[in-house]
Amino acid sequence: MQTTAQSGEVRETQNLIASDKVEGTPVRRSDGEKIGTIERVMIEKRSGRVAYAVMSFGGFMGLGEEYYTLPWGVLKYNTELDAYELNLTEDQLRGAPRRTAEGHDASYDREWEEHVHRYYNATPYWGESDPMSTGR
Repeated sequence: MQTTAQSGEVRETQNLIASDKVEGTPVRRSDGEKIGTIERVMIEKRSGRVAYAVMSFGGFMGLGEEYYTLPWGVLKYNTELDAYELNLTEDQLRGAPRRTAEGHDASYDREWEEHVHRYYNATPYWGESDPMSTGR
């Protein structure tokens, strides 16, 4: 499968996908229930690794939406759902670290990032060789 944009650029191959195709993709539980939508992906500048997905949740027509920063590793693309799969209960999601109403978070702060990764029981995207690593 190869999808091209009008400009002729490849936007999707068997193993790769362009970021603009990820944005807007639903996030669903394995039973198909929609949880939210991927708003953007955040890429670590030095390594090029995808660090997070920002997911919108709740609200109606853009009002009252909340935004959550999810470690990229907690999302699995499910071809049958045509969505990223995330199995969290409503209570787990409501208790998750969230972004402010202005869409800001403290993701530049390693302590906050560690908190997010602990919450989701996710392996951090950074390694021991990362100069910003806490060295633990």
